[in-house]
Amino acid sequence: MKHSFLRLALVLGLLSAIGPFAIDMYLPSLPAIGRALRADTHTVQLSLTVFFLSFALSQVLYGPASDMFGRKAPLYAGIALFVVGSVGCALAPDIGTLVAFRFVQGLGGGAPNVITRAVVRDLHTGAEATRLMSLLMLVFSVSPILAPLAGSFIVEAAGWPAVFWTVGVIGLLGLGLVAFALEETRPPAERHGSGLGSTLRAFWLLLRDPHFMGMTGVASLGVAAFFIYLSNSSFVLIEQYGLTPREYGLAFAANAASFIGVSQLTGRLTLRHGLRRVVTVAVAGFALAMVAGAALHLAGATQLAMLVVGLMIGFGFLGLVIPTTSVMALDHHGEIAGAASALMGMIQMVAGAVVIALMGVVSGGGSRPMVIGIAVVAVLTWALAWISLRGEHAAPGAP
Repeated sequence: MKHSFLRLALVLGLLSAIGPFAIDMYLPSLPAIGRALRADTHTVQLSLTVFFLSFALSQVLYGPASDMFGRKAPLYAGIALFVVGSVGCALAPDIGTLVAFRFVQGLGGGAPNVITRAVVRDLHTGAEATRLMSLLMLVFSVSPILAPLAGSFIVEAAGWPAVFWTVGVIGLLGLGLVAFALEETRPPAERHGSGLGSTLRAFWLLLRDPHFMGMTGVASLGVAAFFIYLSNSSFVLIEQYGLTPREYGLAFAANAASFIGVSQLTGRLTLRHGLRRVVTVAVAGFALAMVAGAALHLAGATQLAMLVVGLMIGFGFLGLVIPTTSVMALDHHGEIAGAASALMGMIQMVAGAVVIALMGVVSGGGSRPMVIGIAVVAVLTWALAWISLRGEHAAPGAP
C-alpha cells in the first residue's frame, strides 16, 4: 500500500508539473525574448497573463469532462494540445504569435493540473488526502526548483526557442505516463448522471458554499502573491540586480525549495493539530513575513540577500497554506470532485492573471513594487482566512 501511495504521488506530481514547466522553464529567458522579438517588459509579461487566463478557463472544461468521461481521456486531449502550443511558441517569429500560442499552450496545460487533484479526491480525504497532496507537491517541486535552472542552461546554450521545444518533449513524456502509469479512478458506474446540467448545478452549489469559496479564495490569493514574484522576478533579479540567467535560476530555486520543503510538514502537522489550526497559523506567518520584508526593503535594506531570504521565509509559510486549504475546499464535495477542482483551479489562475495584469499597469517594474504587491496580497490572504474560519466557528454545528 505504501509503495502504491508513493508511486501515485510520483505519477500525479510529474503530470501536475507539466503546465508549470511551461512557466518556470522560460522565466530566465523573458528578457532575452523581449530583446529578440523587440517587445517591452509589459508585452513580454502579457505572454504570462494570457497563459494563466487560458490555463484557468480550460479547467472549467476539463474538470467536468473528467467527471463525465473519466480522468484519462481529458488528460490525453489536454496534454496533446499543450504539445501543439509548445511547438507553435518555439517557431513564433514575433511577440504576437508567441502570445497566441501561449494561449493554446495554456488551454492544454490546465488538464493535468485540475485532473490530478480530482484523482487525489477520488482515492483519499482528510489527513490522508493532505499527505498525498504534500507528497504530490514534493514531486511537483521539480518544476519551480529545477526548471528555471534548466531553462537558464538551455537559453545560454541554444536560445529561447529551445526552451519551448524542451517543454514540448516533456508533454510527450506526460502522454506516456497517462498511458502506462496511471489507472482510471473514475469508473463508468460513477459517471452516470454526469453531464452539462449536472455540471452547472455543481458549479452553482459550489459558488453558494461559503466554506468552499472561502478556502478557495485563501488559496487563490496565496497563489496570486507567488505569481507577482513569478512575473517580476526575472526582470528584477537579472536587470536590476545584474544576475545572469543561471544565477537567477538558483535564486528562484531557493524560494521554490522553501515553499515545497515546508509543504512536506503539512501531513504531520494536520494529523497533530488539525487542518483549521494549521491554516490559521500559516496565513498569519505568511502575512507577517511579507509585511516585515516589504518594510525592511522600503527602509533601505535592499540587498539581494535580504530580498531572497525574506521571500524564502514568507513563501515557506505559503507552502503550508496551499495544500491545506485545497484539501479543505474539496473535502465535502467528493461526488463532484472534478467540477470542484476545476472551479478552484480556475479561480486561482484568474486571480493570478488579474494580479499580474494590475502589477503591470500600476508599477514600472523594480523590486519595490514587487515586494509591496506581495505584502498587500499576503495581508488580504490572512484577512480572508480569518473571516472564513471565524464564520465557520460561529456557525451552528461547526466543528
